[in-house]
Amino acid sequence: MKRSIRKILAVTLSLAMVASFVASCGAKSSSAATTLKIGGIGPTTGGAAVYGQAVKNAAELAVKEINAAGGINGIKIEFKFEDDEHDAEKSVNAYNSLKDWGMQVLMGTVTSTPCIAVSEYTKKDNMFMLTPSGSAAKCVQYENAFRVCFSDPNQGSASAKYIANNKLATKVAVIYDSSDVYSSGIYETFAQEAAAQGIEIVAAEAFTADSNKDFTVQLQKAKSAGAELVFLPIYYTEASLILSQAKSTGFETKFFGCDGLDGILTVENFDTSLAEGVMLLTPFVANAEDAATKKFVAAYQAAYNNEVPNQFAADAYDALYIIKAAAEKGKITAGMSTSDICDSLKAAMVEITVAGVTSPSMTWTKDGEPNKEPKAMKIVSGQYVAM
Repeated sequence: MKRSIRKILAVTLSLAMVASFVASCGAKSSSAATTLKIGGIGPTTGGAAVYGQAVKNAAELAVKEINAAGGINGIKIEFKFEDDEHDAEKSVNAYNSLKDWGMQVLMGTVTSTPCIAVSEYTKKDNMFMLTPSGSAAKCVQYENAFRVCFSDPNQGSASAKYIANNKLATKVAVIYDSSDVYSSGIYETFAQEAAAQGIEIVAAEAFTADSNKDFTVQLQKAKSAGAELVFLPIYYTEASLILSQAKSTGFETKFFGCDGLDGILTVENFDTSLAEGVMLLTPFVANAEDAATKKFVAAYQAAYNNEVPNQFAADAYDALYIIKAAAEKGKITAGMSTSDICDSLKAAMVEITVAGVTSPSMTWTKDGEPNKEPKAMKIVSGQYVAM
């Protein structure tokens, strides 16, 4: 009988110890939630690597600054960035990898097609998503998604207005990528606004991802049509080829693009003198004289071997501070679920006003779009100069 009692006591004690251990582990897990895990996705290798690397650099810089200043409501940020090579499938894989890591907020993705693909998953998971530079309309088609940059439709219409208002040309040719949502999206609204502004589109020449090396036919048609300016709503890699081929065929004209051209001065083996006078619409110019830009550029150059940040870096830098502002407004706490964090952030986004390096005053609509004024810059002597 005594032995039975001893066995019962031993089992009871063992169970109590196990329960105590489990409880202590659970308490430890809860108390350990003192960070906010923010993931980032973008191309750090491949043809669009200039964009993704700039976003990664600037985001990491902002995280260091925010954490050094006490974090968000006392919560420190953990940041992890995944390469997607500007590929939709790889971007989804990167998203799943970051989810396994414990991501609670997504700052991404960088480019439009991957961003649209990933947005389907963030919608399903109710994860807050702030893309710094995904400009296609569908990037923010769901209520959990917002953006820092201008949308493609906004870039197209703003470009047409800028060309008209500054009397840059009345006859314009367009060379665009019909296989890319970014490029075709900008072209469509540019064409609509150009007609309203009295600009004649004398040639609209398309190419695709399978025919993006030889542009002599498109350039010849633009030249024969008497184009005073060629609008390039495309990425910098193709633009560098177009500028080189325009030179070799003797076509001298003005070139105007959008944020996709930012990075053209970094193309390997590209003669940057060919970009002299190229204009582009942008939310950020590194040599601007305002205090916010000077502070950001100085910090970025100090951190990254004196490299001058592009507008993708500026968008990402602002993105982290936007998340901070929304998290503080929404009173985010360490123990909240990813879904609850999303609900708080998306409600806060339409109530905050943020002063950043891409605008002294940014607000957002419920459909995820920012309200801010565009700027333009021109390439002069191998440097971006505000217009």
